[in-house]
Amino acid sequence: MMDTLWLNEENDSLVIIDQTKLPNTLETLEITTPNALYDAIKTLAVRGAPAIGVSAAIGMYAIAKRFETTDITEFKARFSETSEYINSSRPTAVNLSWALERMKNVLKGCTTVDEARSSLKRECIAIRDEDIAVCRKIGENGASLITNGGVYITHCNAGRLAAVRYGTALAPFYVAQEQGKRFTVHADETRPLLQGARLTAYELSSAGIDTVVQCDNMVASLMSEKKINGIFVGCDRVARNGDAANKIGTHGLALIAKHFGVPFYVCAPYSTIDLNTKCGADIVIEHRDGDEIGEKWYNAKMTPNGVSYYNPAFDVTPHELITAFVTEKGVLTPRQL
Repeated sequence: MMDTLWLNEENDSLVIIDQTKLPNTLETLEITTPNALYDAIKTLAVRGAPAIGVSAAIGMYAIAKRFETTDITEFKARFSETSEYINSSRPTAVNLSWALERMKNVLKGCTTVDEARSSLKRECIAIRDEDIAVCRKIGENGASLITNGGVYITHCNAGRLAAVRYGTALAPFYVAQEQGKRFTVHADETRPLLQGARLTAYELSSAGIDTVVQCDNMVASLMSEKKINGIFVGCDRVARNGDAANKIGTHGLALIAKHFGVPFYVCAPYSTIDLNTKCGADIVIEHRDGDEIGEKWYNAKMTPNGVSYYNPAFDVTPHELITAFVTEKGVLTPRQL
């Protein structure tokens, strides 16, 4: 499987797999403008905390490469203004603001536009390479939690398509497979955008991993009837106290897991921890268009006229429901973060 996104060094553009077309069509988008980058992140053509961060870094380099100015002060001002615009596309994912801030920081010591562009290119490549290494390490640390013959649940998509390569919540499965382990993964379909049914099932089945898809509201039945060895999810932001924001439905899954005594693991790069956010109540939750619920996957509108919609993209799982975080630094309890 190809990387989810990359820098085309022939023309200094960001290239991403358009995830809105999967699993039926594999298409790529080439991005060189602020509006194209904003739209790709906002519409979920690129999605997943690590992938959003890396795409923002490479995308900002591609955009800055095309600034028509030789004045370093103007260059920095335009870069800062564009960064703020891109950051507004997905407010919940901390990796977006983290990557943009990191790119802005490399400009501080630059005195010429040429130096600035070279520095931005080095930094976006470094961010990409670090993501690959971090996700691999998350996989290695998490593989120790997977047993041969085990049965697991995952929610949304936090695999290869949510990062550059490997992913976060699915990385332990890929490494465990390399180690010769055989197991089954149940993928929640993940309403309303079906990231589990469309993307996780696509990834895992393509890799030869035994994959089962179920509706989100079937997990309690599944856990009551069948031994589940663990649940692996990703996240978009972790507060200082260990509360974690992830795709809507994660909180309910964690509550059910607690009831049935199933270990609940959150897989994420350490950069996802936001020390400036005290607890989950302080995390800004993005709300999306209600058409995703009532129309998106249907040939005709499936809800009556006049109803309104409640469509938060994320919910917050309290730290007391989380067994451990799987990071590149190891498997850590919320208290150890």
